[in-house]
Amino acid sequence: MSKTKQSKPLTTQPNITLAEIVKKFSSEDACKTFLRDQRWPNGVECPRCHSKKVYTLASRPFHWVCKNKDCGGRNGYRFSVITKTVFENTNYPLSTWFQVIYLLGQSKKGMSSLQIHRQIRSGSYKTAWYMTHRIRAAMQGDVLPLTGEVEVDETFLGGKNKNKHWDKKEPNTHGPHGSGKIPVIGAISRKGNVVCRMIEHTDKPTLDRFVRDAVSQTVSLLATDEAYGYGGLDNSYPHQVVHHADKQYVVGAIHTNTIEGFWSLLKRGIVGTYHKVSKDYLPLYLNEFSFRYNNRNNPDIFREIIAGC
Repeated sequence: MSKTKQSKPLTTQPNITLAEIVKKFSSEDACKTFLRDQRWPNGVECPRCHSKKVYTLASRPFHWVCKNKDCGGRNGYRFSVITKTVFENTNYPLSTWFQVIYLLGQSKKGMSSLQIHRQIRSGSYKTAWYMTHRIRAAMQGDVLPLTGEVEVDETFLGGKNKNKHWDKKEPNTHGPHGSGKIPVIGAISRKGNVVCRMIEHTDKPTLDRFVRDAVSQTVSLLATDEAYGYGGLDNSYPHQVVHHADKQYVVGAIHTNTIEGFWSLLKRGIVGTYHKVSKDYLPLYLNEFSFRYNNRNNPDIFREIIAGC
């Protein structure tokens, strides 16, 4: 009997749906129990001094007190399950936060704060904006340094300076990289993780420093384009260059197509979903897109985000 080879699914499906999230976390106690177990899998500890010698407050569920002499002392340091998390000082129930986390984690090109506002019916757009930015700040966890075959490239985000309103034009924007756009650099391990950062300049010291921080010197290949900033890497890495200016894009294993695919996803998300991203908050959006890409094969990305909150 011949065996039929099963085709691999194109995408990893989440192990829980939005409807199941709403049902499972319909009460605050259920949310707090889940958050406690994710935050302290080995038992509750003080978020200030990390001591495990804490006392449960019987009158207040999910609240504890630490009487370590170097922490709370005689009066004790009181904390709850949301102390020092992105949920601290919020007036919205955790069940709503969990729904927003699920939506952001499963939306490949992101979800705007306005759309979140419509779905959760928050009191104002600013509330949804505040929630989504706090969640983006929790989407961290770069695995550095990158290994294997690694590609490094830079891109530019934002509108052209010449198209901006007169009171928003930036002065002294001349040359090929002086369009007023924001430079971003990224490194990606083929079939692995991506790391990207907003940078101020695309000069040689900046590019060289990023590569040395993000990429292991034991990689089997470091592929870049012919940008001048990568010129000093030959003595430290197995560095190979693809010459885009000469219409050269792939030479065997030497190419930057993987990182350019990520740039395409990032730009389509920003243009199509968010429309406009300010320089001040761009690092948070880079967090979001890189975290979601790095967890693209993780069916429990929801739990991963909660653990980082």
